[in-house]
Amino acid sequence: MTVAASRIRLIVSDVDGVWTDGRIIYAGDSLEVKEFNVRDGLGAKLAQKAGVIVALLTSRSSLALERRARELGIVELHQGAANKLEELERIATKLVLSLDQVLYLGDDLPDLAPILHAGLSAAPADAAPEVHAAATWKLDAAGGRGAFREVVERLLRERGDWDAIVREFQRGRPQGASI
Repeated sequence: MTVAASRIRLIVSDVDGVWTDGRIIYAGDSLEVKEFNVRDGLGAKLAQKAGVIVALLTSRSSLALERRARELGIVELHQGAANKLEELERIATKLVLSLDQVLYLGDDLPDLAPILHAGLSAAPADAAPEVHAAATWKLDAAGGRGAFREVVERLLRERGDWDAIVREFQRGRPQGASI
């Protein structure tokens, strides 16, 4: 178990370019469509099961994201953040955590400051070069293609929690419903 991974109590993730492939699809003037990967949803549930809080932090606002967060039991949904580092600090303070207890996952330049200040950080395979270079963990998965799930699996493996979770699934007693 790595010391850094053992300290993580909160995963804060950007959305567009991490949970999605970064595309924004408009259907007329009022409908926005987002495509989410179900494996990322299970990743959120598994993190929560292991006692890790999941927070979503985005500079945009989306009703589709509100629905997805609600489905996954993600209470810490922060939309419309003009400065992601300041918002990350607010989230950590609210949850009585220090930044070294946070894993931040982001893909583009607005995520660079949080990536540099979090205890651990990660970037999808297709992140902006500067973000990818700054991240602690360089992911194999691209945004919208399981990047969040990859982070959760790696974190839980490094903390020593993964094998017990897999055994629950092997016994047919998983608790990953509503993903």
